[in-house]
Amino acid sequence: KVNLLAGHGIEGDAHAGDWHRQISLLAQERILQMISQGVQLKPGDFGENIICQGFDLDKVPIGARISIGPSVVLQVSQHGKECHTPCAIYQQIGDCIMPKHGTFARVRRGGTAKAGMEMTLDPALNTLRYAILILSDRSAKGQREDISGQVIDGLLDKHLNGQVVEKLILPDQRKQIEEQLIRLCDQEICDLIITSGGTGLSPRDVTPEATLAVIDREIPGMAEAMRQAGSVYTSHAMLSRAVCGQRGPTLIINLSGSPRAVEQQLEAILPALPHAVQVASGIPQDCGK
Repeated sequence: KVNLLAGHGIEGDAHAGDWHRQISLLAQERILQMISQGVQLKPGDFGENIICQGFDLDKVPIGARISIGPSVVLQVSQHGKECHTPCAIYQQIGDCIMPKHGTFARVRRGGTAKAGMEMTLDPALNTLRYAILILSDRSAKGQREDISGQVIDGLLDKHLNGQVVEKLILPDQRKQIEEQLIRLCDQEICDLIITSGGTGLSPRDVTPEATLAVIDREIPGMAEAMRQAGSVYTSHAMLSRAVCGQRGPTLIINLSGSPRAVEQQLEAILPALPHAVQVASGIPQDCGK
């Protein structure tokens, strides 16, 4: 068994790190083909981390997510690789399967992988996944109808080919917001989280602070574009403290609470969102087929 760390790879493995080839996989069927050519092989001779059987890795598209057991999720990042120096196997028979059939992946959700666990392509994981968080004391108490969430859902459904993983209405409580953002990023594997509310100057407005506490880095251009779009309609747009950033491969975007402001801000950044999600995934666009 191995312990896989999200955004890193196998704990203690030399190839683990903040790059796109954190895990290497090979099909047992490909290894058996090499053995049939008279090569003596044992597991790991190709530098592979995981060997699978009955699972056609060559047909898994780049960006697809593979589940291993109940917890681990990998995201395929590359098929094949260039070998600059011929390995001992290639020198022996003039052929090697890793350059052609090796598959590489990033770890999206960590956990333990053990021999004998099932590998699956879950359709629910293999689409753009987003969550919507409405942050308002009044909405959380049922005192105000959630219109902003409906606006967000409608715009994302129209412009992005994805699915809503969760839609939550939370009070303006920083710790609770932080906990849900972390869960949606790390456990639910959301590609995008849109929040609405709590970005102003009221003492209860804590969404930017909660977001800053969980992200790895900011994306200031997005927040600036939203404020600029709003300033066309009202000078109050400059009072927004909205933050946009990344937690690992997940984008987190703060919108205002007003339905009208939500529409203006989201429409300002929608053209850049698909590209932003792809780049944030950590998968180079030119990796494999």
